[in-house]
Amino acid sequence: MNLVYSIIIPVYNRPNEIDELLESLTKQDFSDDFEVLIIEDGSRLKSDIIVEKYKSKLNIKYFFKENTGAGASRNFGMENALANYFIILDSDVIVPKHYLSAVKKGLDIKYTAAFGGPDQAHKSFTPLQKAISYAMTSALTTGGIRGKKQAIGKFQPRSFNLGLSKIAFEKTRGFSKMKNGEDIDLTFRLWENGFDTQLLEKAFVYHKRRSSLQQFFKQTYGFGTARPVLNKKYPETKKLTYWFPSLFIIGFDISILAALFDYPQALFVFLLYLLFIFLDAFIQSKNLKVAVLSIVASYTQFAGYGLGYLKAQFLSKK
Repeated sequence: MNLVYSIIIPVYNRPNEIDELLESLTKQDFSDDFEVLIIEDGSRLKSDIIVEKYKSKLNIKYFFKENTGAGASRNFGMENALANYFIILDSDVIVPKHYLSAVKKGLDIKYTAAFGGPDQAHKSFTPLQKAISYAMTSALTTGGIRGKKQAIGKFQPRSFNLGLSKIAFEKTRGFSKMKNGEDIDLTFRLWENGFDTQLLEKAFVYHKRRSSLQQFFKQTYGFGTARPVLNKKYPETKKLTYWFPSLFIIGFDISILAALFDYPQALFVFLLYLLFIFLDAFIQSKNLKVAVLSIVASYTQFAGYGLGYLKAQFLSKK
């Protein structure tokens, strides 16, 4: 199959980020033609002037629409794209120069109707951004499910770096109206319709994620609230491991209380685990500040996801 690519990028109040992403797309070592669609989702801080800079460098189209959320904006982009294979990117990523070549090579070797790629921290990122990246990708925190083949079963692509064929989009109608977890929901519907997914390890992106712990907590809280909804919608996908962040937060708090009453043994176990995170992050980053912040980011991730999961599991009205 001769694949032609349309890159779909929804953006909301992030003109500076889209500038960096578009600049990275101009540096691709990719000889085939591709188009880029910027879907402005009702932003107050518009990106039209930024997009104008790249019209001589990229085959780029700009659309401004009312604010309906990222999922609907991605669908809008795919509905208006001309290619037969879509690549979905978040506006807060930067792509390495080999990205499109890696996508093409991966799909040439093994074609699937959808794919996902991993993410990592760029050397220019702040220590906190690097720590958040560690928390989201480490085998010690998420089990490496977001980008390591040996750590996963059937891969669930994430929307910050996702590919989808036009045929699969037309069959599934793309992303649902879920505010969180819409990419996982799409993956499950792809499987139900007989489409395969895969991880393209070399098609990675540099993902800035969130710039503050408060924003990161809010994001992971949303992820946590989505999982029980997905479990109810697709009960065959339930896993006990989804409870880990909630149990970690509950156990950690109980161990602190126990330590106050002269029973510190349980707290030592949690502190040892956090020490392993510190050492692993330091080995990977070779940066003491990143290693310290990785402990904070990992705890923030567990707290956000765990509390969100408990809220949706026991307090949701639906």
